[in-house]
Parts: sequence; C-alpha cells; structure tokens
Amino acid sequence: MPEPSLEGKTYDIKTFGCQMNLHESERVAGLLDSCGCVAVGTPEEADIVVFMTCCVREKADERLYGQVSAMKSLPAPPSGRRVVAVGGCIAQRDGGSVREHMPAADVVFGTQALGSLPTLLSEAFDEGADGRRHGLLVDVEETYQGFSTDLPSHRAESYHAWVPIMYGCDNFCSYCIVPYVRGRERSRTMEDVLAECGRLVDDGVREICLLGQNVNSYGRNIYGEPRFAELLREVGKTGVERIRFTSSNPKDLSDDVIRAMAEVPAVMPHLHLAVQSGSDRILAAMNRKYTSRDYLDLVGRLRDGVDGLALSTDLIVGFPGETEEDFQDTLSLVREVGFSSAYTFIYSRRDGTPAARIPDDTPHEVIQRRFDELAELVASLAHEANQPFLGRRVEVLCEGASKRDCSVMVGHSPWNQTVHFALPEGRDVASLVGKMVDVDVAEARTWYLRGDMVGEPR
Repeated sequence: MPEPSLEGKTYDIKTFGCQMNLHESERVAGLLDSCGCVAVGTPEEADIVVFMTCCVREKADERLYGQVSAMKSLPAPPSGRRVVAVGGCIAQRDGGSVREHMPAADVVFGTQALGSLPTLLSEAFDEGADGRRHGLLVDVEETYQGFSTDLPSHRAESYHAWVPIMYGCDNFCSYCIVPYVRGRERSRTMEDVLAECGRLVDDGVREICLLGQNVNSYGRNIYGEPRFAELLREVGKTGVERIRFTSSNPKDLSDDVIRAMAEVPAVMPHLHLAVQSGSDRILAAMNRKYTSRDYLDLVGRLRDGVDGLALSTDLIVGFPGETEEDFQDTLSLVREVGFSSAYTFIYSRRDGTPAARIPDDTPHEVIQRRFDELAELVASLAHEANQPFLGRRVEVLCEGASKRDCSVMVGHSPWNQTVHFALPEGRDVASLVGKMVDVDVAEARTWYLRGDMVGEPR
C-alpha cells in the first residue's frame, strides 16, 4: 500500500472526555505531523478536523453532535477541501452509523485504529478530488493488539507527559460503557513503560501521569498479579520529579500501593479515588464490588500511610432507583471523608449497559435538587480543605499565563490545587513555563490558591 499523501495539509484536533483521550489526541497530532501535516488553531483554517470523542455521558454526545454538525456550515479552507474525522469512544461504539448523528463525518476510526488514520484521510481526499462527498470510510476493527505508544506523539506541553500503562477495563460497572468501547484490560510490559518514562525524562519532562482505566490492576493480565506498586517504585527511579496516576478503583488499591506512594518522593500527595455513591445498595447495583465501610476503611489506611494526602473523587446522583435515604448516605460519606474536590454528575443512561435496563421514575426536579445539594457540600469542603494552606509556601509547577489575565501565572501544587500568582516584574511568561517556583499563599479560595512567587525558578 502506498504511503498516505497528506503533505502540507493543515489540521485541528478537538478533544472530549478523559485523560486517555488527551493522550491519544497527542498521538494523532504526532501521526499527522509525521505525514507532513501542519497544526493550525481553528477548524476554519483546517483541511483536516479530528474529533476525539467520549461516550461516557449523554451531554458529551450532544456537544459533539453540535460541533461536528457545525462543520457543514464552515466555508471551505484555502485548499478547497475539508475532511472531518471522528475518533475515540463514540467512533468505536457507533462505527458506520456515525453519520446518523454526524452527517458531516467523512472518516471514522476506533480506539484501536489510531494508526490507520493517515490512510483513511488520504483515501478521503482522493475520493473527494472531484468535488463531491463519497462514502464514509470506517476502521473500528479490534484486531490490533499493540499500543498507541508505538505511534509518534506531539505533546501539548514539554514539561508534562501522559504515559498509558494499560488499556481497557475488566470491571463492568453497570452504568459504564467503557469496557464495551475500550475492550478488556491489556497492560504494557514494565520494561516498555520504564523505557518510555526514561526517554521522557531525558527530553525534559518533569511530571508524568500514569494512565489506565484501573491502574491498581496494572500487570494482572501479563504477570498473573497486579504490579502497580512495583511500577511506581521503578518510575520513581527514572529521575522524574512528579508522578501522578489515574484512575484508581478502590477495590484494587492495595496496602503495597499505599506504601509505594509514601516511599517514592516523586509520587504527589494527591489521589483521585472514585466512590460514586455512599449507599451500599446503590454501590451493589453499580457493581462496584465494595461497600461504603470498605471505602472508608481504605481512606483511613491511605491517610495513615501517606502524610497530608489530598483526596478527590467522582460522585453520581440519580442512579436508577436511588432513594432519598441512598442520597443521604452519599452526603454522609462525603462529609466523613472531607474530599478536597469532587466531580459530580447526574446519572447518564448509556444503551448497552446493565443499568440502562433498570426502571426509574424519580422526577428530574428531585434529582436536580439532590445534585445541587451535593455540589454545595463539595464546594464547602473544597474551601475548607484549602484553608490550612493560607500563609504557607507551596511548590508550583508553572503551566503558563491565565487565559483571563496574562499578568497572572497558573500552575499546580503537589496536592493538585490550582495556584495563581502574579507574573514578577521584569519576567516574561516563557521564562517560567515548565519551571518549579515557590509561592507564598495569600488567599485560599474554594477552587484555587493565590499568592506571590518568591525566589528563583528552577
């Protein structure tokens, strides 16, 4: 097969959903760069517009449909021809039926078909050479068993990198579509992960985030047992300054992982540990395989084992059949844990999941009232969690200027707090991006800290 002919084409990528999609968008950008394409800032300028999609929640579907539909009303790019490609989880789920909701789509590529994108794009441009749209080009085959890490990458930031350690999920939570569109768990070898981390450190990366649908079961399918604790220790030896990881399922987080978190200085004192509900009845219906007491016991071991640990979580309101008592159990657990932050969601029905078959007649206004009450509690706890940092000095990895005010710099603390600080007089933004700086905290707000930079960046 001849090499795809895309030399000189311009492209723009729109990403929806999780960190894995962000990583895969970087791989798509790397692939297109390697074919001679050039990134541009807007879809109006682009010959190729790629949508990396998420199908976890209905609102993501609706936003995507609207943005893809808008492609039809855009004027043609300077080259005269635009190809719209849809990738990610919606592409894997819907395949050739994508055009039912997204008639502007020309190419569909699934979660295990990133490598086929250049060929599909080249074929689409060839088919459209006569000025007419032709058939939808689709590749959602699940025969490819390699990893997207085999592909080139164009990282969004020089100082930060996503490193997938595994793909897929074996948990089959009753509300979740992910195992059906991402497949079963497949881990990369430890040697492969460590080699990539080493290359990234040599390239100047200061923070690595290890990715998987359930990192705590890393290695089970190739080593016979989870080896995530060992992986954390080994990644810590690469010299990287900050290690984060996501996602963690509470049922698989072992005491050895807790010990590794405490032992490895580079592992940041923040953990995102999704609980979803505080009701044992709802947790069972969700197929989460732990109880509220199991979760609270785990939180106790984490806080005993990791000094100053900040905990964030995911919470679902309105799961089918949720009663007021179930909801009050969730509020009780949230208060007891005292999360530093939480992502709160109203349950989104996903066809093909077991939960979609559970009848529910709870009025929407009841679910909305519960959601609002939970969100208010989460905000109050987040504000409370930030107060001890008032007057403290925190180390911040600087990420750039605020989008609202170019005189304000933004970064994150080890506890994953957003930190704002004034651009020091005489310095420019570029001189601080990717640097570690010390910030004396003068304000502790609900969702961020604010202060002043002290000393020199490093």
